[in-house]
Amino acid sequence: MQFDFKTRGTCSQRILFEIENGILKNVQFIGGCNGNLKGIGSLVEGMQVDEVISKLEGTTCGMKATSCPDQLASALKKAKESL
Repeated sequence: MQFDFKTRGTCSQRILFEIENGILKNVQFIGGCNGNLKGIGSLVEGMQVDEVISKLEGTTCGMKATSCPDQLASALKKAKESL
């Protein structure tokens, strides 16, 4: 199933991703630090959704209360509610 999540409090504006049988696929951040976010997408590709959430949730960026990885964790939690 495909998801499109609007981020809050980060440089990236949206996160596109798919979840298939509990596995995260095709993660794409729109906006933000291109190279870093491509790297994060590659690292979490093929991982269990719950594992990604546990690793990324609570990550901050500078003085911000959130980050792009934290927003991905939030997006995955929201997506799980609709599965």
